[in-house]
Amino acid sequence: MSTISRRLALASLPFVFIVAACSGGGASAAPSAAPPTEAPSAAASEAPPAAEGGTIALADNALGSILVDANGMTLYGFTPDEGGTPTCYDDCATAWPPLLADSAAAATVAEGLDASKLTTVERTDGGLQVVYGGWPLYFFASDTAAGDATGQGVGTKWYVIGADGALIGQ
Repeated sequence: MSTISRRLALASLPFVFIVAACSGGGASAAPSAAPPTEAPSAAASEAPPAAEGGTIALADNALGSILVDANGMTLYGFTPDEGGTPTCYDDCATAWPPLLADSAAAATVAEGLDASKLTTVERTDGGLQVVYGGWPLYFFASDTAAGDATGQGVGTKWYVIGADGALIGQ
C-alpha cells in the first residue's frame, strides 16, 4: 500500500466511526455511549450551526418537497426518535447536529407547513430541539450547501421529512 493510500485510509476512519455511532443500535432514549474517536473529520467540524429561532420551510428537490431550515439546509429525521424523543447525542450529534430554537415560541414554520405539527423538546445535553410531525430535526454535517441531501438513507435510519411530517423513503 502506498503512503498516499495509507494516509487516505487513515483519514477516513473518524468519519466511519461517526457514521457507525449514528446508524446502529436500538431505539433507547438514553444518550449515545459510542466510544470516543479521534478528532472529528473535517465535514463534522463544519457542521451547520443551530438555526436562529428554529424556522423551518419547504424546498423542492429530487426527493420531493422536503423540510429545510431558513438557509435552505436539509433537515432529517432519525428513526430511533419515533415518538418525539431525541436519541442522537455525543458523536452522533457531531455528525447530525440538532436544529435548535431559542425558545418554543421562536420555532416557526413557513408557508406550506402545518404549524400544529411544530413543537420543541428539551434535549438532555441542553437546548430545545425543533420537532415536526413528531420527528426531532437534524442537519447532516456532510451537507455543505443548501439543497444537499447526502444524508438520505444513511444507515437506513436517516431520512428527509415531507410537509406532512412523514419520513420520505423509509
